Amino acid sequence: MSAIDAERPSQSSASLHVVRSRAVLLPRELSDEECALFARVGRRRELKPGEVIFTRGELGRSMFIVEKGEIQLEFGDGMPDKLIGAREFFGELALFIGNHARVANAVAVVPSALIVVEHQAFDDLIVKEPGLLAQFMRRSFSYLVASEQQLIQSLKRRNEDLMVTLDSLRQTQTQLSTAQRLVQTDELTGLCNRRGLYMFLEHLDEQRLPGTVLGLLLVDLDRFKQINDHCGHLVGDQVLRAIAEEVSNAASPCDLPCRLGGDEFALLMQVTGIEELRARATQIIGAVRTLRFPGCADEALSVAVSVGGSLCAHGADWAVWYSDADCALYEAKGIGGDGYRVIEGAGAPAAPA
Repeated sequence: MSAIDAERPSQSSASLHVVRSRAVLLPRELSDEECALFARVGRRRELKPGEVIFTRGELGRSMFIVEKGEIQLEFGDGMPDKLIGAREFFGELALFIGNHARVANAVAVVPSALIVVEHQAFDDLIVKEPGLLAQFMRRSFSYLVASEQQLIQSLKRRNEDLMVTLDSLRQTQTQLSTAQRLVQTDELTGLCNRRGLYMFLEHLDEQRLPGTVLGLLLVDLDRFKQINDHCGHLVGDQVLRAIAEEVSNAASPCDLPCRLGGDEFALLMQVTGIEELRARATQIIGAVRTLRFPGCADEALSVAVSVGGSLCAHGADWAVWYSDADCALYEAKGIGGDGYRVIEGAGAPAAPA
């Protein structure tokens, strides 16, 4: 072999060089032959930084090759943007299927130049250069399929992340609902507390029943301090829970029994009139009279309550309703307790016919 022959690359070596050259092409990068071919049939377009090439949703019939500069494709919907550099192409689906809706915004990042290949010019190339165009389309379709598969995987991950997020939100909502319920509930008796009452009042108009008026009963345990002093607070707590149960038993599903604090309870009701209000008060007092608790010195402890009630003045607020019922309760306490006093209430509505 001569020195010249030794320096001359063999045909197999040249072929290997071509294979390696093609192997290092980026997925959207064109070969020298492809660049020359598209430059011959396309038109050149200069772009300034920030200039928009097309917008998402816009119908297109052109493919673009970046001659110089950088183009940013903005997909939105939480998907990452892509940078397209020199010798790379984008928008090719418009040539393959015609009038394709763009899936991203395309914006020049720096001063750039594009080769714009129109649909008709591309169709002509398919006839004149079928081999080179088949090579280009095969690579392009492979990239599109890979991109679609990547998108599907990304959507699957996003769906899984969404399901995890939704599950976390459900758990959080459950925790918040539980916390809210605890905040609005009296720990000892399980009835609503004042906070729960105020929340109920905010939505009371939405729960009104036709043919009814509002009535309020205040229930106060007689001589509760003596029970705590002589029998202890554990017995006192047991008494309060029992009173709460009897107040709750006197309530219908649309009513709100609650513990206002200490030994004071309330029952806000929708009643047909003052006679029903009196009947509910009588029910509570009679039920409490039958209760017996382990007392002091082996004696069974009996308890009693005083009840004051009033029909709720139309258009007034809780403070007025409470004041009217509290006046009636004061009168019931004044005659010795273990009884009730029910009044019409200032400005209370007439009972429905």
